[in-house]
Amino acid sequence: MKVVLAEKVSPATVAVFANAADWNVVTHDQIKNGLAAELADADGLVVRSAVQVDAALLEKAPKLRVIGRAGVGVDNIDAEAATRQGIVVMNTPGANAVAVAELTLALMVDLARMVPRANATMHAGRWEKKSLQGTELRGKTLGIVGLGRVGLEVARRAHGFGMDLVGHDPFVSAAIAREYDVRLASREEVFRQADYLTLHVGLTHETEGMLNAANLATMKKGVRIVNCARGELIVEESLADALRSGQVAGAALDVFRKEPLKDSPFFDLENVILTPHIAGSTAEAQEAVGVQIAEQVRAYLTTGVVQNAVNFPSLSYEEYTALAPYIELGERLGRFLTATFGASVESVDFAYSGQLKEMRTELIRNAALCGILGSSEHINRINASAIAKEQGIHVHEQKTEAVSGGAGSVLKLTLHTAQRSMTVSGTARHGRFPRLLSCDGIDIEAPLDGTLLFLRNQDVPGVIGRIGTTLGDYSINIANFALGRADGNDGHGVRQALALVHVDAETTPGKIQKALESLSKMEAIKSVRLVKLD
Repeated sequence: MKVVLAEKVSPATVAVFANAADWNVVTHDQIKNGLAAELADADGLVVRSAVQVDAALLEKAPKLRVIGRAGVGVDNIDAEAATRQGIVVMNTPGANAVAVAELTLALMVDLARMVPRANATMHAGRWEKKSLQGTELRGKTLGIVGLGRVGLEVARRAHGFGMDLVGHDPFVSAAIAREYDVRLASREEVFRQADYLTLHVGLTHETEGMLNAANLATMKKGVRIVNCARGELIVEESLADALRSGQVAGAALDVFRKEPLKDSPFFDLENVILTPHIAGSTAEAQEAVGVQIAEQVRAYLTTGVVQNAVNFPSLSYEEYTALAPYIELGERLGRFLTATFGASVESVDFAYSGQLKEMRTELIRNAALCGILGSSEHINRINASAIAKEQGIHVHEQKTEAVSGGAGSVLKLTLHTAQRSMTVSGTARHGRFPRLLSCDGIDIEAPLDGTLLFLRNQDVPGVIGRIGTTLGDYSINIANFALGRADGNDGHGVRQALALVHVDAETTPGKIQKALESLSKMEAIKSVRLVKLD
């Protein structure tokens, strides 16, 4: 068995393979004729972040069965190409969670006690004790946005400082939050209540730029902000303005929109601590991710056991080709449900019918969970079920003969809370295009793509016209308009209906938001939500 360690790893990582019999281990310093030549007969490849594993390189690796990424991000690996080639791609989520959590708390202490400034003045030969009076973390409210592995590790440590914890993560169950003494709240409430705010979410459409001028203005004057997650979560100019005005008393940033940081609005601000993306850079974390990925790769190559994969491990190219449209369908149905459901999820039901019941549906299920749990940390199509379980979300599956709408294969998803549920079904039209078939028992067929408005309304005259007129007033062009209505009335003599309105993607967010506000004020419209599927 041959494994290529294409980048420098710890001796303990090498030892995982060296201690196994009949293994040929090639380390980075032993690669003499280029990586492609070494991969010609390799079974496994381990990389960090520098080596680019693209489709062209994979074509030179006909025997390769697994790629291990010693770390979390897999941006340097073409996972889609690897899947088509039957190669498992694994990473090590959570291995550096303690390191990131510890730096987060260290930066909070630095902000509270002005440690960087105290150090700088002492090195400059100045004794400025009176100007360095700080504050305590004890009794302060810490807002945590994102309660994945890192967020929960932060909560565990912050509780020891005597802080009150309020957090937002729509995909973490109340039971998990209680276990860590975190009071769950909406993201807006967390922003308003926090004395300290720390971010631990992945980058999605919903989270990009979530700390902007509008949200910063709603926070307590003097809030302190820490970001060890993704630089794109913050509109940097807006934060810089808030730091200059005193709305934000201080910030500690380890990540940035463009790295390495060469030009920044924070450079001339004394109330900002800047670190060069080092949250996971501890000796213990680096060794942990190396040893963990080595053990995962060895386990797969020897026993077939897959851990922390980011793609599907055992599909032939033909199987993958047949499943691909329904994988996409699952993710888009999941994203549609999350955008329109508007509540934390407690359980998810899956029903597969028609030809789908004969297929291997694990990847379809996990793709749907990716759509549902899209803002959670490090979600992917293999670990989605495990993350759902960790967050206390129950998943149920069934395969039936029944189909609807004449479609050969139908996927039905239902989200539940203790109070209510919502069901959607869809298919891949012509085996290619994801399409909605029904929502909450109402037939409404529409493509699952682009930017759309989802409306619940009373089936009374004039509603459709008013929707069109309102959108026209804001220069929003309608690309597609789908309607559906319930078979019976709601008990008060009024039939309920749904509308799905696709609008042109180039429409500015501000216009859409104003249109949503106008539509929501119409008496016959019960709710309206924006859904982005591209």
